[in-house]
Amino acid sequence: MAQRTVLFVLFDGVQSLDVTGPLEVFAGAEKHRAGTYRIRTASLDGAPVRTSSHLTVVPDESLTDVSEPHTLLVPGGEGTRGPQPALTDWLREHGPRAERLVSVCTGAILLAAAGLLDGRRATTHWAYCDKLARDHPAVEVDPDPIYVRDGRVATSAGVTSGIDLALALVEEDLGRDVALGIARHLVVFLRRPGNQAQFSAQLAAQTAQREPLREVQRWITEHPDADLTVETLAARASLSARHFARAFQSETGMTPGRYVDRVRLEHARRLLEDTSDGIEEISRASGYGTPEAMRRAFVKTLGAAPIEYRRRFRPVPAGRLP
Repeated sequence: MAQRTVLFVLFDGVQSLDVTGPLEVFAGAEKHRAGTYRIRTASLDGAPVRTSSHLTVVPDESLTDVSEPHTLLVPGGEGTRGPQPALTDWLREHGPRAERLVSVCTGAILLAAAGLLDGRRATTHWAYCDKLARDHPAVEVDPDPIYVRDGRVATSAGVTSGIDLALALVEEDLGRDVALGIARHLVVFLRRPGNQAQFSAQLAAQTAQREPLREVQRWITEHPDADLTVETLAARASLSARHFARAFQSETGMTPGRYVDRVRLEHARRLLEDTSDGIEEISRASGYGTPEAMRRAFVKTLGAAPIEYRRRFRPVPAGRLP
């Protein structure tokens, strides 16, 4: 395949990991197959930039001098909160010319400010999804996935999700074996689908203030195959079902039923990824009861049946690749 230029846009206040994480993925791909990617970094005037962690980064060139890239990657960071108008203008002019337009974390805010996400589905760091949706109503903001692909535009959530997205792009370009080799070198897993939630069930929900409710949260996590109806959980908290449901949602930010659904899905995913247990055994252990009930939950939330999920995201045994 022809060499593809990957251009990283730099600016003061950029999040360093939003740059270096994906950059290491593309650099790893270039090491695997020389001549595949030409990686460039550029700031507005070509001057060094100061990252949000006070690291100084010296770009390769000025944005005014770059040739049109194949993949244009816009990282996030504190610098997206008050971006330079000239940067937004540059993105508005040059973004549509890239064959692939990518953002990491709050880089999506810069793309949206340039009008490049209008009419598209996108995501960003969970803490800024509401702001993105409020400030840019023409953007369909999805706060759950770690990354979203909408045609030639790809947006990702916070920091490490940029690595996941970069691996997905390399897999698209060069195949799974190359992407997996890079993932193993970076000691990350090539198994996080883009529609995986930004949070685990435990992180997605707030920790309840009251100890009885926190104990119920722990119980659900440790016993996904138990009777987890509202009535049973309320009894464990010594509350009426109505009082329990209201208090649980108030203190955790989600209903008991949604929390149970997330815990069971996460437990089933982990067993599919990490064990060779059969689908029927996993469905029982995760509280679904039947393989069909688990299949419906997977298709609804992840867009793939359990068997397909395992095939795509279970790690390849060590020794399969050089």
